[in-house]
Amino acid sequence: MSEDVLLQEARRWVRDARRIAVLTGAGMSAESGVPTFRDAQTGLWAKFDPQQLATEDAFRANPKMVWDWYAFRRDMIAKVEPNNGHRALAAFAQRHPHRMTLITQNVDGLHQRAGSDGVLALHGNISEDKWLDVPKGCCNTETAMPGSPPRCERCGNMLRPAVVWFGEALPMQALIAAETAAQECDLMLVVGTSGVVYPAAGLARTAAGRVVIINPEPTELDDAADAVLRGKAAQLLPLLLED
Repeated sequence: MSEDVLLQEARRWVRDARRIAVLTGAGMSAESGVPTFRDAQTGLWAKFDPQQLATEDAFRANPKMVWDWYAFRRDMIAKVEPNNGHRALAAFAQRHPHRMTLITQNVDGLHQRAGSDGVLALHGNISEDKWLDVPKGCCNTETAMPGSPPRCERCGNMLRPAVVWFGEALPMQALIAAETAAQECDLMLVVGTSGVVYPAAGLARTAAGRVVIINPEPTELDDAADAVLRGKAAQLLPLLLED
């Protein structure tokens, strides 16, 4: 079946679906210029293994170094903009309230900046902070002492990026909502993910409806797809989701 015919078939599935789940991964952000997790290791940080930095143990051992690394990544992300794929998803959801659930493995917040509400960010959001230890009554982010990282002025509790580190569980509420969306959808779009990171990748294999993969390269989830569209999200999503 030709790419054009596949696209038209997928468009029909979108029109007919009452509930659509969308799972996005690093490839979608890469189209906006966000480096992938490992590609972000440049300049001063090139000698560090990101898997050794993105852990609670690393933060406790050297909080300044890990905080500064995330500050470096935040600066990179702040310089990029949502692409046409992000915008197409947001526009579709606004035109069709309650039909789409957007699930992302990305921490860059580009979906939110494009106008998507209710995004299920399975790996957190790099632009937000949370307390490292269970916050006490004195822990107030607005009065935290500036520093690398900021700390509670009374108890010394440190703020950390609100992302999921290696060895941590995904946020339970978001994961349950994502699993429910997959199990109840008529159609799942899997966009820009290699399909190797679980449990997020497993959502495509539990989808109740049809699965459409959108990716320029082969993925580990292609065998679970009813259609595979080879191409970039910024090009294909506006075509797929136009009314």
